[in-house]
Amino acid sequence: MTVISFTDQDIAKYTTADIASLAERLEKDEYSNPFEALRDWHLLRAIAFQRQELAESYLYLLDLEAYDEA
Repeated sequence: MTVISFTDQDIAKYTTADIASLAERLEKDEYSNPFEALRDWHLLRAIAFQRQELAESYLYLLDLEAYDEA
């Protein structure tokens, strides 16, 4: 089993153009296998948590929900 992990250095190197390209791939959803899509989704999610300003326009692709843990 492969674990997907992204370090802060990985996330820091992404530019606005990189995120736009990532979002475009997710929107088109033309992956050859589901694991490629999952990798891109997890990458966008990591970016959304660490560099919100880059992912703000693409949060709808993540379909995040607020959790009530009270």
